[in-house]
Amino acid sequence: MALKDLGFSLQQVGELLGDQVTAGELRGMLRLRQAELHARIEADSARLGYIQARLRVIGSEGIMSDAEVTIRTVPAARLAELSGVARSMEPASIGPVVRGLYNRLGAALDRAGVSPVGPAVAYYGDAGDGENVIVHAGLPVAVAAVAGADGVAVVDLPAARAAVLVHQGSMDNCLSTYQALARWIEDAGYRVAGPSREVTLACPADVDGWVTEIQEPIERA
Repeated sequence: MALKDLGFSLQQVGELLGDQVTAGELRGMLRLRQAELHARIEADSARLGYIQARLRVIGSEGIMSDAEVTIRTVPAARLAELSGVARSMEPASIGPVVRGLYNRLGAALDRAGVSPVGPAVAYYGDAGDGENVIVHAGLPVAVAAVAGADGVAVVDLPAARAAVLVHQGSMDNCLSTYQALARWIEDAGYRVAGPSREVTLACPADVDGWVTEIQEPIERA
């Protein structure tokens, strides 16, 4: 009965009693069971956050939201990047800086004979003056340095647990997507735990066809 109360099935209980496991073996099995329960609790907590966020959205708007936010671990990435300064986080301020950085970065990598190994990643940081924003425009690479490319740094972004939302169309119109993601994070009981990342999934000539994944690292509030 004690083993059953700990979550072992009747078959597992029979095997444990029949094999007369040692205290050390039982300790190992209990630790495994403990890890399984912790994982289940974390998964159920995430689902509860989804439900609470969806209920708040329905309660405030009276409809189901089109914003489909997911939580997942985004992998670490090694980027060759250039940095610049924008006056604010407004798209009208960020956009020209990002485009200029990517034009310069692409040309520098071509000259160095380095090919990107994944989609473009942009992220942002506080300049420390309460106004300006540091803009980082990066391309994933498989090298430790880019020779002869003045100003190009190779940095490693860590893996992060993030709330993720896809933005369709020009990034000049991304403010509402960021606002929807921020509301979802708050409603689900999380807070932002690092710089947001923008991963370009598609970038055709027609800006209406752009697809950008916005990733916000999060932690429990």
